[in-house]
Amino acid sequence: MSAIWLITESREIEAIFQASGISFSLQGPKDLAILSGVRIPVDGFPLAFMDLSLDGWREWLKGLRHRMPVIAFSPSTMSTAIEAMRLGATDVVDRPLTLERIREDVERHEGRVREREGSFDDIVGRSSVMREVFSLIKRAAASESNVLITGESGTGKEPTARAIHRWSPRKDSAFMTLNCSAIPDTLLESELFGFEKGAFTGANYTKKGILEMAGGGTVFFDEIGDVSTLFQTKVLRVIQEGEIMRIGGTRHTNVDVRIIAATNKDLKLACKRGAFREDLFYRLNVINIHMPPLRRRMEDIPILTTYFIRKYAPKRKDIVISGITDEALNILLNYTFPGNVRELENIIEHAISFASYPEILPSDLPASLIQSGLKRRSATPKMKDAVASYEKELIWSALQEARGNISRAAAILGIYRQQLQRKIKQLKIAT
Repeated sequence: MSAIWLITESREIEAIFQASGISFSLQGPKDLAILSGVRIPVDGFPLAFMDLSLDGWREWLKGLRHRMPVIAFSPSTMSTAIEAMRLGATDVVDRPLTLERIREDVERHEGRVREREGSFDDIVGRSSVMREVFSLIKRAAASESNVLITGESGTGKEPTARAIHRWSPRKDSAFMTLNCSAIPDTLLESELFGFEKGAFTGANYTKKGILEMAGGGTVFFDEIGDVSTLFQTKVLRVIQEGEIMRIGGTRHTNVDVRIIAATNKDLKLACKRGAFREDLFYRLNVINIHMPPLRRRMEDIPILTTYFIRKYAPKRKDIVISGITDEALNILLNYTFPGNVRELENIIEHAISFASYPEILPSDLPASLIQSGLKRRSATPKMKDAVASYEKELIWSALQEARGNISRAAAILGIYRQQLQRKIKQLKIAT
C-alpha cells in the first residue's frame, strides 16, 4: 500500500496512525492551498482519512473526491455525516478511531484495488491507450464541460459516458440516454423536450422530456452524428440558452444538465460536407475522448476474456466455467475483431453456452471465428506483400487515432513526419 493522506490537526489521531505502522502523509488546513490547482500530487496516495471537525473540510472533500476514496471521521452530528456522503465521501466513521478500524478500512480498500486492477469503473484494460482513456475520464468527471466520445461501434462509448457521470458531482442525479439512431427524427423532439396535453393528435397527457427528467444530472446523446440538422439546431439552443419549451407549450423551462455525446462518425468531415453544424460540434467537443478499437489494444484481450468469463459463467448451472485454454486464447489473439469489445463479449458468451469442460476450448468458439483463423494461416503471402499490408494497417490505424493529423500519427508510430509522408505515398493510403 502506498502512503495515505491523513487530514487532521488531532495529535491523538496522528499517534494512532503512527502506532498502526501504516505509512501516511499528514495534512492540515495550512496545506489547503494545494487543492487550488488540478495538479494535486495524489499518485502515491490512493486513500485519504479526513477529519470532519476541521475548518474547510468541505473544500478538502470537493478537491479529493475525484482523485481518491475519502474516509471521513468525526464526532459530529448525523447531518454532518450525511452532508459528507452527499459531497462524495466513500464512508463516514465515528470517532474515536481505533487501530483495528484503521487497519480494517485500509485492508478493505487494498482488496478493492486488487479486485479492480486492470479496469476502471466498468471499463476493462491494461494497455497504455486505455490508461490514457482512464485518465481522461477522471479529468472529464471533475469538469462540468460537455464531452464528445468518439470511436468505432462496440468500443465502449456508453460505459465511458456512464463512468464520467458516476465519478462526477452529478452522480446522485439521473443519467438519461437518448439513442439518436434508434428513434425516428420526428419523435426525437418529443423525447427530448416532452409535450403538453393536446399538443398533437394522441397527446392525451403531459409528458416531461429527457432534459427535464435529468435535471441536475447528465444526458447522453448516443450516435449524435445521425440526427438531422434541424434537430441539431434545437440541441444547440439548449446548450446555449440552458432552457427548453415542451411541444405545444407556451413558456420556457430552465434545465441544468451536462451533455455527453458519442458518435462513430467523423464529425469534422460531416461539418465540411454540411451534414453537421460546426458550432454544435465545437460546443460538444470541449473534451474529446477517443475509444481505441480492440485491434489497437490486443494486449487487453486476455484480461477482457477473463472479465467476460466471470460475467457469463454463472449462467451455466450445470458446469463451472473458470477459464480458457491457451489454444482458444491464441485464436482470439489472431482475430481482428471488427466488432470490437462488443464482439469479443458475444464470442465469450457463445463459448460459455457451448462449453462442456471447465475451460473454453477452440471447438467452443464460433465456427466463423475458427474458419477465419484457418483461412489466414492457409494463405501464405510473399514477405514483401505481408510487410506492406502490415505497414498499411498500422499507418491507417494511427491516422484514424490521430484524426488525420500527420504529425500526431508519426508520433504514435515513433517515426518522423517525412518518413510517414513517404510511406503514405508509397503505399497509396488515402488521407
